[in-house]
Amino acid sequence: MITVIAEIKVKPGRREAVLAAIQALRPSVLAEDGCGEYTLLTDYKAQVPWRKTAPDSIFMLEQWKSIRHLEQHQQAQHMDEHRAHIRNDVVDVTFHILEKRTD
Repeated sequence: MITVIAEIKVKPGRREAVLAAIQALRPSVLAEDGCGEYTLLTDYKAQVPWRKTAPDSIFMLEQWKSIRHLEQHQQAQHMDEHRAHIRNDVVDVTFHILEKRTD
């Protein structure tokens, strides 16, 4: 199992529109072979001095059975359509592909 944390940086004022698009996409992704989790996360408005804020970002927490499943997800038609739909609202996307360490 691999974990993906993706940060989707959006244009100011466009986060809610992109969140709605991802929510609409979510059932299709969860139905994909190998998908174990596809969760949206946004800033928690905590009053702590050490937190980094990201008011124009959406974070995705994803679990995939393998890198092959993640690659198939990235090539899925519904993902192409989704990216085309939000392309004018997104500034940048950063992916972190992680594995659980047991040592």
